[in-house]
Amino acid sequence: KYTIQLGENELVLKELDLLNEDANVYKSIGPVLVKQDLAEANANVRKRIEYISAELKRLDGSLQDLEEKEHSKREAILKVQQRIQSHQARKAKA
Repeated sequence: KYTIQLGENELVLKELDLLNEDANVYKSIGPVLVKQDLAEANANVRKRIEYISAELKRLDGSLQDLEEKEHSKREAILKVQQRIQSHQARKAKA
């Protein structure tokens, strides 16, 4: 979701960069298009890109943390399974 939003906002920024400084820019607010200053629109899009990038970085960090926890839990489960199997093997020999 954030990746798509980032791509869309980067595309908007590229389009805004192509415009002349005196070009009319409109912002959609509900069902209405409101005229907006080009510099203000540029700043808003850059802020959105910055926010989305930070959010993606935060989510990537959370994902990496969860993957590390998953890995350690898998290792713990494997150790418990190995102990159970060795315990059962010793019981079978006795």
